[in-house]
Amino acid sequence: MAETGKKSGKTDEAVDATPNVSEVQVADASTTAEVEAVLDAPVERGEPILQVRNLVKHFPLTQGILFKKQIGAVKAVDGVSFDLYQGETLGIVGESGCGKSTVAKLLMTLEKATAGEVFYKGQDITKLSGRALKAVRRNIQMVFQDPYTSLNPRMTVGDIIGEPFDIHPEVAPKGDRRKRVQELLDVVGLNPEYVNRYPHQFSGGQRQRIGIARGLALNPEIIICDEPVSALDVSVQAQVVNLMERLQDEFNLSYIFIAHDLSIVRHISDRVGVMYLGKMAEIGTDSEIYDHPTHPYTQALLSAVPVPDPEAREGRERIILTGDVPSPANPPSGCRFRTRCWKAEDKCAEEVPLLAVPEVFAGKKTPAAHESACHFAEEKQVVGAA
Repeated sequence: MAETGKKSGKTDEAVDATPNVSEVQVADASTTAEVEAVLDAPVERGEPILQVRNLVKHFPLTQGILFKKQIGAVKAVDGVSFDLYQGETLGIVGESGCGKSTVAKLLMTLEKATAGEVFYKGQDITKLSGRALKAVRRNIQMVFQDPYTSLNPRMTVGDIIGEPFDIHPEVAPKGDRRKRVQELLDVVGLNPEYVNRYPHQFSGGQRQRIGIARGLALNPEIIICDEPVSALDVSVQAQVVNLMERLQDEFNLSYIFIAHDLSIVRHISDRVGVMYLGKMAEIGTDSEIYDHPTHPYTQALLSAVPVPDPEAREGRERIILTGDVPSPANPPSGCRFRTRCWKAEDKCAEEVPLLAVPEVFAGKKTPAAHESACHFAEEKQVVGAA
């Protein structure tokens, strides 16, 4: 039988020894049947369902044609740790190239992690293969960024949404699949009679609804949304986000919501993590991050958000960062943000800041007492996303 043991959230060889993560209850399952039993076990609301520990993904840089030699690596993700709780939405924001989409692919095991662990219900899914990995992917689904390229133009809507049933026939018997597809179309607000249409016959918002229906087909517990509304106009964005919120309550889903638009992330997320150059810079509840940011990078991001109120726009301080984003193939020593930070000192180049509650706020009951990877973290009033 599968046994449950404990594993500390911190390790001696941790790339980022994040102290805020919870303890991992490791499920010691030795056979495929035991693993599948663990993965099918329910999780209480508010308990960790997905626990990421020191996740690393380096893409090798090679030289030569016949005899390739590795000369370096692009450090796309370099030590990320966080928890996703059952029933919550964790938003992940950051500049392009900071590693958000790579994290999503690692959680789906579409990319093989260089190092680190991803625990789903206490089972490290980075070490699974075959039937066990197939069972994980049934419970963790993904909604992709581009609704125009994520749907096969040669397949009908019915075939696209019903394809997961061919891979997991135990979810829906063959005779009931068309009815199940029509139910899913109805759930996402589309006419069930559209099953025989092709993707080019739909608008961008309708295509994204089809992608969401495909993600819901296998009754997953976690949906990873990789910028699901960035290709849509503002009115359609609101429709899709409201649909996802309704489906979360209806199907008891947990979301990881990746986006650039800070206002949308605040609207849908319970907690928000800010990434910079492969690492997590700050993490906390939506009000902690947006109203009480302590990391300079988060403060700069929020100050860049357009404000519709002319009076507030004129009176606010705009933080303009100097320099370019460093290359992930050769990141700065110590704090990776120091080359663009106005607070940088010698300590920032020598020591990697841990993602922890700043000492100045430790033990205090203040919204600023949340995890921030900065040696000189402090509050700064910023007019940001509403």
